[in-house]
Amino acid sequence: MKLKNAFLAILSLGVAFTSCKKNDGPEGLEDTVVITNGGTLTGTYKSGQRVVVNKGTVTLNGYTYFEEGSTLTIEPGTVIKSSVENKGALIIERGAKIIADGTASAPIVFTSGRAAGQRAPGDWGGIIVLGKATTNLTNPTIEGGVGRQYGGTVDTDNSGILRYVRIEYAGIAAQPGSEINGLTLGGVGSGTVIDHIQVSYGNDDAYEFFGGTVNAKHLIAFATADDDFDFDNGYRGKIQFAVALRDPAFVDGGDAGNGIECDNNANGTDATPRTRPNISNMTILGPNGAANTAANHNFANRFRRATAFVLNNSVMIGHPDGGLSLESNGTYSSLIDGTSQFNNNVVFALAAPYKLGSDVTVAGATAAAIEAKAAASGSVKLTTSAEAGINGAFTLNAPNFLPSAGSILLAGAAFTGDQNDAFFEKVSYKGAFGATNWTSGWASFTPQTNAY
Repeated sequence: MKLKNAFLAILSLGVAFTSCKKNDGPEGLEDTVVITNGGTLTGTYKSGQRVVVNKGTVTLNGYTYFEEGSTLTIEPGTVIKSSVENKGALIIERGAKIIADGTASAPIVFTSGRAAGQRAPGDWGGIIVLGKATTNLTNPTIEGGVGRQYGGTVDTDNSGILRYVRIEYAGIAAQPGSEINGLTLGGVGSGTVIDHIQVSYGNDDAYEFFGGTVNAKHLIAFATADDDFDFDNGYRGKIQFAVALRDPAFVDGGDAGNGIECDNNANGTDATPRTRPNISNMTILGPNGAANTAANHNFANRFRRATAFVLNNSVMIGHPDGGLSLESNGTYSSLIDGTSQFNNNVVFALAAPYKLGSDVTVAGATAAAIEAKAAASGSVKLTTSAEAGINGAFTLNAPNFLPSAGSILLAGAAFTGDQNDAFFEKVSYKGAFGATNWTSGWASFTPQTNAY
């Protein structure tokens, strides 16, 4: 009996310390790699490989690639920490899939490998997902130094599922102007699910969409260094229920940080398909004049370089330099002629709420004309942020984004034209929140002190 118990104990130890195993199926079928608690996700996974990360804590070691035909599945409740010595980044290439389908009670967390109290933006790279949807460039290569192309002709392309996922302390600058963001989506198609995502303390943008048609709901950008949401290269997806909250003391030292930055492409050409994000119910919160606000916090919205846009039923308050800035002739004209929409929004900025770029030369173009167009389309200019009626919006580590009783945000939303679409929930309120706090249970505004 004693010998039997000893044998079972040794067997149990062997199982406990197993972190990765590979199941080779019959020829022509997928190989499955299972990574268990304490294991490492690293290297390049080839076509036909299926990687399953079991619930537990796993290390992401270095730039890790999933090539076309491979799949990564991550179980709910998993924590993936980057190696400190060999900073990780996760790259899902065209034709590969990621299934990171967490739950409200068991979100999936990607974070720094450092201990609580020592974490910093840029501790690891971030997540890059590439797809086969259209862009307005020819064979573009994604930024961030990973050397992979994105885009194609399949606007319904499916790169998998990201749901109930937190991404913390990401953002490696491969070189100036070529960074990995918290979540980078290049040419990702509408078959992909992006829902309930939080990016916190990213060292570049929280989210950047390079072309593609992917749709998203319930996005949080918390304490971003550069832009909270960045759209380029022909992105034409739909987004509803997104919130951005900035840390007044933290911003990119070399670039202006905006709530939204949006370009048709880097050269500002008229290439098609034209960048035109279709957004409703966004809450964009600036530093709101807090003491010791860093200098590079900028606009709530910066639309430029010949882009178009639809941004309706939203609230943008507290940015130092303006609420809506239109730059380039094409961007300005698209709002005036109705190609772009800025309807039923609530705006307050510490400077003038509406700005006209110095590069706009259209006859009669003025900031006053932008404001008049916005007002005629149901948008309201406030004189203080408090008038929006979100009493706990700027409480950094414990924000309350819900409108107070009697808030002007609780009514007045409308869904017509491009937003009379089944994707959009036809709510009555403006901004990302009505009576329900959809961040509860899975999001975290204390990533520095969380025990992982």
